[in-house]
Amino acid sequence: MTDANNENHIAGEYGEKDLEHLSDLEHVRERPSMYIGDTTSRGLHHLVYEVVDNSIDEAMAGHASEVTVTINADDSVTVEDDGRGVPVEKHAQLSEQMDREVSTLEGVMTVLKFGGKFTKGAYQTSGGLHGVGVTVVNFLSEWAECEVCRDGGVHHQEYERGVPKGPVRRAGSSDKRGTKTTFKPDPQIFQVTKYSYSTLLKRLQELAFLNKGVKITLSDARTGESESFQYEDGIREFVTHLNRASDTVHPDVLHIQGESEGVEIEIALQYSGEYTENVHTYVNNINTTEGGTHLSGFRSALTRTINAYGKKENLFKDLTPSGEDVREGLTAVISCRVPHPQFEGQTKTKLGNSEVEGIVNTLFGEYLTKFFEENPRTAKAIVRKSQLAAEARESARKARQLIRERKGAMGGGSLPGKLRDCSSREVDKCELYLVEGDSAGGPAEGGRRREFQAILPLRGKIINAYKSRDDKVLANEEVRSMIAAIGAGIGVEQDIDKRRYGRVVIMTDADVDGSHIRTLLLTFFYRQMYDLVAKGHVYVAQPPLFRVRRGKEPARYVQTEEEMRTQLLDLGLGDSVFDAGDGQLIEGDAMSRLVRTLAAMEEAILQLERRGVSLKIHAERLDPASGKLPVFHVFLSGEEHWFTSRADLDAFIEEQENASDGALLIDAGPAALGSQGDSQDDDSSSATGESATEDPSKVRRLRVVEMHEVRTINTMLQDLSKLGFEIDALIPLERTGEENSRYVLRRGENETGLDDLRGLPAAIRAAGEKGLQIIRFKGLGEMNAEELRDTTLDPAARTLLRVTMEDAGAADDLFRVLMGDQVEPRRDFIQKHALDVKNLDV
Repeated sequence: MTDANNENHIAGEYGEKDLEHLSDLEHVRERPSMYIGDTTSRGLHHLVYEVVDNSIDEAMAGHASEVTVTINADDSVTVEDDGRGVPVEKHAQLSEQMDREVSTLEGVMTVLKFGGKFTKGAYQTSGGLHGVGVTVVNFLSEWAECEVCRDGGVHHQEYERGVPKGPVRRAGSSDKRGTKTTFKPDPQIFQVTKYSYSTLLKRLQELAFLNKGVKITLSDARTGESESFQYEDGIREFVTHLNRASDTVHPDVLHIQGESEGVEIEIALQYSGEYTENVHTYVNNINTTEGGTHLSGFRSALTRTINAYGKKENLFKDLTPSGEDVREGLTAVISCRVPHPQFEGQTKTKLGNSEVEGIVNTLFGEYLTKFFEENPRTAKAIVRKSQLAAEARESARKARQLIRERKGAMGGGSLPGKLRDCSSREVDKCELYLVEGDSAGGPAEGGRRREFQAILPLRGKIINAYKSRDDKVLANEEVRSMIAAIGAGIGVEQDIDKRRYGRVVIMTDADVDGSHIRTLLLTFFYRQMYDLVAKGHVYVAQPPLFRVRRGKEPARYVQTEEEMRTQLLDLGLGDSVFDAGDGQLIEGDAMSRLVRTLAAMEEAILQLERRGVSLKIHAERLDPASGKLPVFHVFLSGEEHWFTSRADLDAFIEEQENASDGALLIDAGPAALGSQGDSQDDDSSSATGESATEDPSKVRRLRVVEMHEVRTINTMLQDLSKLGFEIDALIPLERTGEENSRYVLRRGENETGLDDLRGLPAAIRAAGEKGLQIIRFKGLGEMNAEELRDTTLDPAARTLLRVTMEDAGAADDLFRVLMGDQVEPRRDFIQKHALDVKNLDV
């Protein structure tokens, strides 16, 4: 029987009810990976790049000279430029389509496939092509706001998960221009919402190299770090930077710049004493990691010109260098600006314009031929480098014949005698563990799953594959053992379909020697088995950081500090009761919500206090109507004002403008990192961009500091209010005598007194730690076979870190600094990161 009011939907039936239409906003939030690649850390940082690319497009068009990126205290990000500013007037086409008045700014922020890059009017060349970038950022943000300084006015709009909270409003006057966009990634979309300063720094420095003269600044309000980049020599300085840790074959960086058929090309190159190719390619500032036609044109011109010169000067003996040989030791940056680039997919990693290959080939070939004729010493040095590479290639070919991989995935060939192989023939299931020394090989042998886990002990430290030629690398016994065991070959002859294992796992100790061996192994794989890494077959074993035991119970293992803190919180919450002092007892789910809310709020409160703003004093400014703390700190005429909402701030600005007998200019500068005391610039005649048309004595400047961390505090305050607590519960009462504690945490027979709620999470963790034996491991070397199995070898319990090649350029640069010839860059790296060391093995 079926319900008469419900149609029977037969399995496999396909009708109109199976189809649905999603709005642009719904589609982006439902399928974010289609637009930003993924929702991991990579996609998170891609949001910043999308917004920055708009500012860089303004710079490429000649309308901007400075870009500022700020990671705010709450992990929101502000991107600001001094470009023309997004138009804010009514857009006729959108207004007609939506049947209401729509600002151009609102269209840019909320409508897909709407932008100024479809024609040549606003931008001759640009990285963005589809009109989706900043719109997608807005759609994937918990909240966002955009502020535009244009035509003497400041215009502002706020959004919540992509939806405007109101129309675009005028928010005062300004003699500046540009666009400032702030957004907070939505935790409903992203697995992690914490930004990496170093990741953003690398990309912004790269953009500064590619856009000569443009100043790009990155600031981190969480730590106070800040760095600016500005390069007047552009990609020539880029090549010098890439070669900073290497000995160079010739002192000067070769540089060519030209244009043909509307395509602009710029190439800088220099040979070093390294044995690898280091070429970076870009189209309209986009890093084309898979190359494309511009790279093909460059390579063919380079090989043709070098070989032509070598033959003409009779520099070759028995061998003529191949393309691979002439690129050994080459560091180059190729930057093209193409009006209508054709990329492969939204990720834009490979250029497909066929005409670009011929343009690069011709322009670069003509330049290099002329350069060689005019600089014979440099030309002969480059040819000699290529000739030596050809000779080494021939030696390596002979060496490879001695360690030729097995004919099939499982048949024929000899394996190294110390390999403790597995029995399974299912390649994707099999795992090879590379362990540090024979002593570690014993416990690993005892703890492994023999069916699918193989163990290969490595004696000592393998050869540095970065600083050695292929023939010397292949002569190393440990290297030969790895190549034979893995079975996929190396270099250009590598065929990962012939690999014997689905995973190759590096398992070394966490001490200095173990880290060094791990780095050497990664260097080897990066240089000689690149495809194995690129396809995701190389892993690093991640031993746990803690072993936790209670009495005679079996030991548990905890991977990270954060996980340990969470587990202690969970344990402490188990049977805890919180006495609020007014007869209210909190326990169970309510207790869990209270403690987790307080733990999430603590970092934001610390950020507020780092500004020099006391929570106790700031609480006195609480808006009783909304229950929120002020977010905006305003300085005007030596006075301070506080506002909870942007609407209240805009109303104040309008009031001040109407009451002013002179100009009132809004300081819409970069997000402030300092404390509330930074008011010395208010009303200063030396402030940036003084109005040329106003009497300076009548110009008043209003400065706004937005405290992003207060947004987080306000959200948590609302959650606390639902549990019966207000902001005063976070602030200790003034003690006058021997009063009892304000609050009491009970756990069994134990009681802990608390003067405020902020101390509750720490008290819960301390309670959770009682009765536990917590041992912190240094690494795998401290574990026996059983512990290795339970923590690092058992697929059900272990943690493996996959080695990826999301940014081969960054990996290459780091290897060059750490393993290269020059000591100075390595010393600078150590000094810069010395304070980041957590576990120092002395």
